[in-house]
Amino acid sequence: MTAFLMKTDQLTFEKAYENLQTIQPEARMNEGFEWQLKLYQLMGCEVDTCSAIYKQYRLQKVTEKYPELQSLPQELFAVDPTVVSQGSKEEVLYKCRKCRRSLFRSSSILDHNEGSGSIAFAHKRRAPSLVPVMGSRAQCTSYFIEPVQWMEPALLGVMDGQLLCPKCNAKLGSFNWYGDQCSCGRWITPAFQIHKNRVDETKALLVLGSQTRKM
Repeated sequence: MTAFLMKTDQLTFEKAYENLQTIQPEARMNEGFEWQLKLYQLMGCEVDTCSAIYKQYRLQKVTEKYPELQSLPQELFAVDPTVVSQGSKEEVLYKCRKCRRSLFRSSSILDHNEGSGSIAFAHKRRAPSLVPVMGSRAQCTSYFIEPVQWMEPALLGVMDGQLLCPKCNAKLGSFNWYGDQCSCGRWITPAFQIHKNRVDETKALLVLGSQTRKM
């Protein structure tokens, strides 16, 4: 009923739930469903399976459901770009900087809000720093993405490890089902990170009727 009110009356979760409790004071919902409805609000009251918000939520639920990680639903994985060569014209393709093997598309990147910068890593320091860290910011040095088909052999049966290029075995990044911290300070769960300095961006551009690549 809360979701119905959000959708039809264009209400926020809080307002829709408040209206429901006005009519039915005994109405209660569990924490998990409340979280889902807040995600529903963020997606504009639509279930958009292509949304980064939805993909991150699905990954978190899979981590809870498959603690052994001996098998994973195939729909969890983005299609390997070498299997389907054509993507959206607006999409950027990311390739291994060493061997040029296509790895993932921009639609697989799970954006996150910037963390608090170096202050988020204060607990890792052995001694107090004399340099103030309040308000400092650090740019993200990695892409956090959804799993791609070529990663599957590395992910099964383990909770963390390295992500290597499936063609040349160059180290691309790492994964951790329990989560990991971005260089900006934000904690991402689960985390599949590819270091930006290990990949190149390519995008098709139309020039005089032909396609070129921009590095």
